[in-house]
Amino acid sequence: MANGLPSKLPGATPTIRELLATGQRSFSFEFFPPKTPEAEEVLWRSIREIEQLRPTFVSITYGAGGTTRDGTIRVTERVAQDTSLTPLGHLTCVAHSKDELRSVIGAYAGSGVRNVLALRGDPPGGPNQPWVAHPEGMNHAIELVELVRELGDFCVGVAAFPDKHPEASSLEADAQVLAAKAKAGADYAITQMFFGAGDYFRLVDRAAALGCDIPILPGIMPVTNIKQIHRMAELTGMALPTAVTDRLHAVEDDPAAVREVGIEIASELCDELLAGGAPGIHFITLNRSTATRQVYRNLQSAPV
Repeated sequence: MANGLPSKLPGATPTIRELLATGQRSFSFEFFPPKTPEAEEVLWRSIREIEQLRPTFVSITYGAGGTTRDGTIRVTERVAQDTSLTPLGHLTCVAHSKDELRSVIGAYAGSGVRNVLALRGDPPGGPNQPWVAHPEGMNHAIELVELVRELGDFCVGVAAFPDKHPEASSLEADAQVLAAKAKAGADYAITQMFFGAGDYFRLVDRAAALGCDIPILPGIMPVTNIKQIHRMAELTGMALPTAVTDRLHAVEDDPAAVREVGIEIASELCDELLAGGAPGIHFITLNRSTATRQVYRNLQSAPV
């Protein structure tokens, strides 16, 4: 029982809230909806490989501007119905009216999905553009959290930002937004990807100082492509420490070596996060699970 509501329907899979409450380390994996039949094959091969690891949950992202809405719902439903995995469906406010958002939430509920990640999302024109809400939509993730909780028996996650949301005026103001989302009904948070363990722990401390004690799962992606990670940093404002970039650029002419160094960096970061008390790791896979599975294996073989 949580917030006066039963945590799950009879026969439904556990909620992420319940799974995190066990105190066991959470390991989860993030995928995105495929755009081609070939990409669909890659996705489901990766999901089946991840299924063998028995992760806490898997999440399916929601494309910019709601562009993957139907694909996100379809993949999330199939995970719920055709696998043993606990699915988390992403949902953003971008380009959607409240009625459209209610429709997506209803589609999730209809397929037995009870875990939703409520995000405002990037501005319709891209991460560096001004935010413009749908005229009948919402301006903040807080509103979306409230809507999801009003509509039924859902477990709700939200985003957190170790390096600060690009639009936040300060780290403290950003933490205040996270605390407000928790007060609105968020059960846990997943961070944007980052590379500094200290940045994560300082975020947790800032939130705790504001009375926000929801679990905060660190989002980690092994670097396998140097150009790609620099582009992501430009778009998101994510910090790229020189301790990371120096190691990657030292082997930049050898793609296999870049991949191995990226896996090493991610494994070291995850070790530090878990040793410091992080409740688990949320792996961003880009739909190819090999590198993240190797990081996961490295963590499993490390001394506790």
